[in-house]
Amino acid sequence: MSDDVTGPQISHHEAREQYEIRHGDALAGFAQYQKAPGLVVFTHTEIRPEHEGKGLAGQLIRFALDDVREAGSLVLPICPFVQAYMQRHPEYADLDYREHRPAE
Repeated sequence: MSDDVTGPQISHHEAREQYEIRHGDALAGFAQYQKAPGLVVFTHTEIRPEHEGKGLAGQLIRFALDDVREAGSLVLPICPFVQAYMQRHPEYADLDYREHRPAE
């Protein structure tokens, strides 16, 4: 039986411009970004090797994209993982800056 009853904890650290996921007490990974007015550019996602294969990166990016949506911003996914996640999850297509067409 696992002693991790609560599951991973995800948080947003604006000062570090990253979202972090913890598994137990350990930092399992992060997604870094840069901000511009109305835009969040995801630049790098990393899961530590000992935490790979647990689905943590997907949970982290889902949390981050939901947070960006709530803030009313768009996403430019420079990070290959974020880009692939958004392609596999069409419910986030409306956040993609490259697909955004302003109303005429």
